[in-house]
Amino acid sequence: MKQVCIIGLGQFGSHLARTLAKMDCDVLAADMSEKQVAAIRDDVQQAVVLDGRSFEALKSVVTKDTDEAIVSLGEHMEASILATLHLKEIGVKRIHAKASSKDHAAILKAVGAKDVIFPEQETAERMAHRIVNPDLLDYLPLSREYRVVEISVPPKFVGQTLAQLHVRRQYNVLVIAIRQSKGMEPEFMPPADKTLQSGNTLVIIGKEADIQAFSKAGEA
Repeated sequence: MKQVCIIGLGQFGSHLARTLAKMDCDVLAADMSEKQVAAIRDDVQQAVVLDGRSFEALKSVVTKDTDEAIVSLGEHMEASILATLHLKEIGVKRIHAKASSKDHAAILKAVGAKDVIFPEQETAERMAHRIVNPDLLDYLPLSREYRVVEISVPPKFVGQTLAQLHVRRQYNVLVIAIRQSKGMEPEFMPPADKTLQSGNTLVIIGKEADIQAFSKAGEA
């Protein structure tokens, strides 16, 4: 069972802690607020009141055996920096930290954060893409250029196979999975003779411009 520590139980931290606990992670949740800790105590393996700025306080409950830690104190720059530094000194294997600015992110990485999180920025970016492209069901940036997205099968492509569409050659994207309908498990690496049906969802990887071109080409 993966051991995860979450420092900071605001809306993001609390939701993350509950979700990880449901996914069978051993979750330690910590915050300075007794109210926040009490609200989550029944949903995680361990919940404690402590000040993340204190090395001794963190060391009393967090060990080097902790697989991952998430510092969700983005609004409190000093506290998030100190908590990240202390977790690094304790020996936590991987540290994620929520940042409020680029400068904040740079400091967090310098003191030990492996990944820096901008939840509001990432959510806003995903929402913007879904507004611009209503067929886009989900959006995941892989790098500066490549994305993994879920889109409904464009109307003009219904009844055709992947081979007939020459998806890779003509649009420079790759269909890595097809979901027959909502709630069903996706079929990964679908064969070239797979016929696309109305209501199918495609999981596609490619450059953003190429994905948009593929989607527009199939509009009725």
